[in-house]
Amino acid sequence: MKIINLIENTEGSRHCACEHGLSFYIETEKHTLLMDTGASGLLLENAKKLGVELTKVDTVVLSHGHYDHGGGILPFVQINPDAVIYLHRDACRAYYSTRWETKELRYVGLDPAIRELKQAVFVTGTYRIDDELTLFSDIGSSRDVPDGNRALKVRVANGGGYELIQDDFRHEQCLVISEGNKKVLLSGCAHHGILNVMDRFRELFGEDPDVVISGFHMMKHEGYTPEDEDGIIRTARALREYRSVFYTGHCTDVKPFEDMKKIMGDQLLYVHCADEIPIFEEAGK
Repeated sequence: MKIINLIENTEGSRHCACEHGLSFYIETEKHTLLMDTGASGLLLENAKKLGVELTKVDTVVLSHGHYDHGGGILPFVQINPDAVIYLHRDACRAYYSTRWETKELRYVGLDPAIRELKQAVFVTGTYRIDDELTLFSDIGSSRDVPDGNRALKVRVANGGGYELIQDDFRHEQCLVISEGNKKVLLSGCAHHGILNVMDRFRELFGEDPDVVISGFHMMKHEGYTPEDEDGIIRTARALREYRSVFYTGHCTDVKPFEDMKKIMGDQLLYVHCADEIPIFEEAGK
């Protein structure tokens, strides 16, 4: 299995540009796929620099309905109109963010044109693509959820007009890749909270994933409160109890990563733009 980061917030190697977004290129025995597509067409430029042939991609999975994960879909389909794109059925709703500083609303959803793509497949719940690829949603919230979710809204009909309500992230889905008796779990931002994602994986598969690739949505533009820092430490201590190796980036942010790294050591690594993840090597597999 090969996994290469095409888009992440931080500059990596091989002269690839970065942006606020996330995209992974993955090769398995049966598939060539993308998990998310970043915020724009930048993934096309980075793929060229990395020698990645996106016209060979047969499957695209969108983790949730935000622009920084699905903004590259329309540029991608211009060069590859045949890849099947799996989205949660609620991914194309109207999602907004409240700016921390001004409280101004900003649209953060997908381009409405994505809904009309003939290659788009809208799914929900647990969806088995084949014996390699499984999608799951229906993630609970019994454990900590990211505080930053409070700024994220969805527009819903209300009588003759509309209102904004709290996004419950029912549109979030995770990808599980099975290779032999090994499993890799990919979650875009873990808006439900990475511990709740791990709980859902255990419910479905009865074990821990070997490798987890996910943002933790801990980024706070206005700074970290003592309560935020307590939550970061609590999460790191809980993740340390799993046998999984965790790769993170994007919405996790540098300070939370550094604080968690002190607790988790080599069990936690950061993925920069253009990095290739050595699947199972770091986990001692």
